[in-house]
Amino acid sequence: MLKPIRPAAPIRIKYEQRVLAALAEMHRTLLREIERTWNKREPETVIAADEIPAKELQLVMSRIARRWLRRFDDLADSLAEYFATQTRARCDRALAEMLRKGGMSVRFKMTPAMRDAFAAVRAENVGLIKSIASQHLTKVEMLVNQSVSQGRDLGALTKALEKSYGITRRRASLIARDQNNKATAVMARTRHLELGITKAKWMHSAGGKHPREPHVRFSGRAYDIREGHDFGDGEGKVWPGTLINCRCVAVPIVPGFDT
Repeated sequence: MLKPIRPAAPIRIKYEQRVLAALAEMHRTLLREIERTWNKREPETVIAADEIPAKELQLVMSRIARRWLRRFDDLADSLAEYFATQTRARCDRALAEMLRKGGMSVRFKMTPAMRDAFAAVRAENVGLIKSIASQHLTKVEMLVNQSVSQGRDLGALTKALEKSYGITRRRASLIARDQNNKATAVMARTRHLELGITKAKWMHSAGGKHPREPHVRFSGRAYDIREGHDFGDGEGKVWPGTLINCRCVAVPIVPGFDT
């Protein structure tokens, strides 16, 4: 019996580290520039001395946003290419090795089906990586504007910004883990179908704090790789590892190979 192709931790770790490093640098820049601008005071009058330079803050935020959106655009292109390439190569190596041990020699090529899967994985990751920066910057701008309009001090704003940064960090880590699961599942399924494998067993990972009970109950049962399985939960037909936080895997069933 062939084993499931599981997501590779090193690929996920490198993906996550690069995104978090860029996010941390962006956050430090935001805090530094917001604090510098916030603390500017006009000394001529008492009233002016108490005013927060709201207009300048908006200009600073616009400048920072443009710079970091470009940075994340570049990161998205390079990191998504790396991620899709490494995931495809690992799936091919793992499957070829399993087949070799079973007495079958296969050399995988970049077929039209795999090219489509590769492009889909890459495009989804480009969009997700870009969204990390754009959503965080939008949230930061909103927090800054609220602080100015409601007369909050810099300490309160900084606390709010740190909280928002923590939320964005957790989202980035989730994206790295979830995309690693999904991309592996998509590319493994593509190769299985190219080999004429149409059936697999759904295997629950037994991981995660909140397992999907329908997935647990379905574990070990066969399904059609071409169709996926509908759990009747409104998600439609799905495959192992493709739903968010799903760590399930597919065990391919190969006629004449499995015992």
